[in-house]
Amino acid sequence: MIAHLHRATDTVGLLTYLFGPGERGNHANPRLVDGDCHGAPIDVLTDSLPHLAHALDAPVERLWARAPERPVWCCSIRSDPRYPDPTDSQWADVARRVVVATGIAPDGDPEACRWIALRNQSRQVHVVATLAREDGTLHNAYRDAFHLQSECHRIAAEIGHLPPAPSPTLDAQEIHMPAPNITIAVEPSGSVSAKGASDDLSATLLKHAGFQQIQDWHGRRHRLATTTPPADRAAIATHAAEMLRAARYSVDLPPDLDTSRLTTPANPLGPYAAGAEILRLTDQIRAAETGAELLQVLDHLIHPEHGALERAREALEAASEQITDLDDEAYRLSERFGFAAEFVSAAESELIDSEVELRLVGNSQQLVSRARTQSPASPGPRSAALATSPAAATAKASSTLGAGVPETGSAVRPSPSPGPRTR
Repeated sequence: MIAHLHRATDTVGLLTYLFGPGERGNHANPRLVDGDCHGAPIDVLTDSLPHLAHALDAPVERLWARAPERPVWCCSIRSDPRYPDPTDSQWADVARRVVVATGIAPDGDPEACRWIALRNQSRQVHVVATLAREDGTLHNAYRDAFHLQSECHRIAAEIGHLPPAPSPTLDAQEIHMPAPNITIAVEPSGSVSAKGASDDLSATLLKHAGFQQIQDWHGRRHRLATTTPPADRAAIATHAAEMLRAARYSVDLPPDLDTSRLTTPANPLGPYAAGAEILRLTDQIRAAETGAELLQVLDHLIHPEHGALERAREALEAASEQITDLDDEAYRLSERFGFAAEFVSAAESELIDSEVELRLVGNSQQLVSRARTQSPASPGPRSAALATSPAAATAKASSTLGAGVPETGSAVRPSPSPGPRTR
């Protein structure tokens, strides 16, 4: 089973979409299969989606200023298309196990969040909940994705939806004769030697790279002169190793002779240029003396379109899709990268519209004054498209920057489903 989490702001809008025909007209026979709204007649309220949304939103509306901007928690679960579609009662059991595992509605908790489970397509169920509990606290959704995927894995194993691991097969192309092992290392005398090259091809490649051949009672050896500069030694050794590996030789090359792994003041992490750039930004963050300077540096990380977080999310999503393209059976590994991308997306969502507050860091009086005299800043390009629920709108109109309780949980961006999911 594959599950995806996302957060929404408008309960009515989300229910209208789920109970409607869908973007591609592929929703058929939308129906409620389970739910718990603490006494509200949800079976009857499905005929009036605004009333059903109000039943879910009631604890959120009681929070007023403390209501989160995205109070709606939505989880979509799909089953493996290679197996029969579970029945409505089986999907209801899946939904109830999911809300228990994530802590949305633990067994026997009278203060649990309100939730419903509905179906509008074959092989899937949608669980919609609001994050406000009956006692006025908020559900902590930080580890929901992890608990959700673990529970889905257990459910799939119990109902027999986990295929057996394929037995490894050896292709004809993978059968090859073992190649001699060649070791390139620095001797105690300071010279670089290559040992193990006993055939003519490896000897020719080493001589082409710049090694000198020595024939004595030790046998045939290749070495560089002790007067060879260190930079030249590394370059020659690396070049020789590249040619030998291209000829299918196994080569042992220490890091101090591998130019691709050498570190320099300009490149302290060797081949990890992206990591070195993040370290440079970290140093600039620590050196920032004002909120404006801090914002200027953090913009390289949190910019919604060109920041490092967004690029990392895109890279993880691309890796998830590429894994599935390369191997259809590796969809579980693809899912792990997909969830990693969603966690990065959650980090981005937590930092949306933080520019105004960052500019005021270090001037708490100005921060409080701005919160009392001005309306909240306009949303950024990514948050402007989000609709606002009645509870969240009430909270935004009456809250100040310093009065609200931080929103708990993480927002997860829905992403295309790799592997054997329905696209």
